[in-house]
Amino acid sequence: MNEFTRMFDVRSLPAAAIRLEATPQECAALARRFGIVAIHAFEASVEMVKDGASVDAAGRLAARLVQSCAVSGEDLDVTLDEPVAMRFVPPAAPHRPDEEVELEADDCDEIEFDGTQFDLGEALAQSLALAIDPFLTGPGAEEARRKAGIIDAEASGPFAALKGLKLDR
Repeated sequence: MNEFTRMFDVRSLPAAAIRLEATPQECAALARRFGIVAIHAFEASVEMVKDGASVDAAGRLAARLVQSCAVSGEDLDVTLDEPVAMRFVPPAAPHRPDEEVELEADDCDEIEFDGTQFDLGEALAQSLALAIDPFLTGPGAEEARRKAGIIDAEASGPFAALKGLKLDR
């Protein structure tokens, strides 16, 4: 079972934008799933519009979370506010194993569903996962790199490789 399940039926979509909010238990489960310290809040506002057998969903997601700095390990408070746009579609016709399939740019945001229901919550959770910076660094990252001997203050930067070059005139 997914940590943030919110099922909707294509036959009876809300007429106006809806607001979905994760419970504290769902936030804790999502934080474990994504390998971050904590998620204090996760919500989204989404409008769904039926397009034939498909559903277009668009809106914004917002989250307050705590991540560890990728270098120093210190806890960092992070606020996310991201647009979301996805399309829920019925399953495509099966392809032969040797058949070449071409995807258009818009196909990448399509999420297939079986029957008449789709899980908007899981799609939003996946969008949240993509919005989290896996290499987030905080203000103490440079000092932690120096202490660990990873960088030399004078040898870093875009022109560090040129430092040793000399021009003979």
